[in-house]
Amino acid sequence: MLKKLTKNCLFNTTVDNKVHNNITMSKGAVLNCHICNESTHTFIHEKTNISYYYCEKCAYIFKSPKYYQNFDTQKKRYNLHTNDENDEGYKAYFKRFLDFVLPVVGSPKDALDFGCGRSTILSNMIKNKDIKCDFYDPIYHPDTLNDDKKYDLIVSVEVFEHLHQPRTTFEYLSEKLNEEGYLAIQTAFHSNDIKTFKTWYYHQDPTHIVFFTPKTFTVLCKQYGCKLLATNDKNMVVIQKEKADIL
Repeated sequence: MLKKLTKNCLFNTTVDNKVHNNITMSKGAVLNCHICNESTHTFIHEKTNISYYYCEKCAYIFKSPKYYQNFDTQKKRYNLHTNDENDEGYKAYFKRFLDFVLPVVGSPKDALDFGCGRSTILSNMIKNKDIKCDFYDPIYHPDTLNDDKKYDLIVSVEVFEHLHQPRTTFEYLSEKLNEEGYLAIQTAFHSNDIKTFKTWYYHQDPTHIVFFTPKTFTVLCKQYGCKLLATNDKNMVVIQKEKADIL
């Protein structure tokens, strides 16, 4: 049986508050990387005074847990999103994602849109490609996930930058893939340059707390029996679960 996913897996504030308490008690303490557990370097955004932690080994950046928002606060912000399923620009946005992903993954029999938000437009577009597609979102569709079901394809668009525990979520999603199944993720990649990062728009959203590069996902893949198949080096990766070795 697969691990059961809860809202705390995505938005765990209890653990984060413990970490934050340790930081305030020990000024200048260094936090280990969420992804590879290596030590990180700290830098501060001068305009916001927010501390960030950067891991050289896997090129992962995360905000100080002091600024992680609880589930209800995040929900209020997401409720402001107006993603109209009839909006042609919104459809084109997802079409660009599918145009990158589908040629890589071939013809999966079924799929899951993980973190779909209020709208189910992406899952409907996948269905229109003759692929059965379920959808799940911890806020708007919290009861649609079958913990025992596995998929040939899982897509997750603009989700990973919100995760308090990205490695836990990556592990869970990898376990929900069939052998040689695919995980396709969209999240904006940082430039791996701190000076440029400080002027980047993406971290200004208070719900965006963790930031990746293709290298970060390569490190995650090695931990959980996957391989990175494709990236556009901007905001998309396609990952494949490797076939288990037969003893």
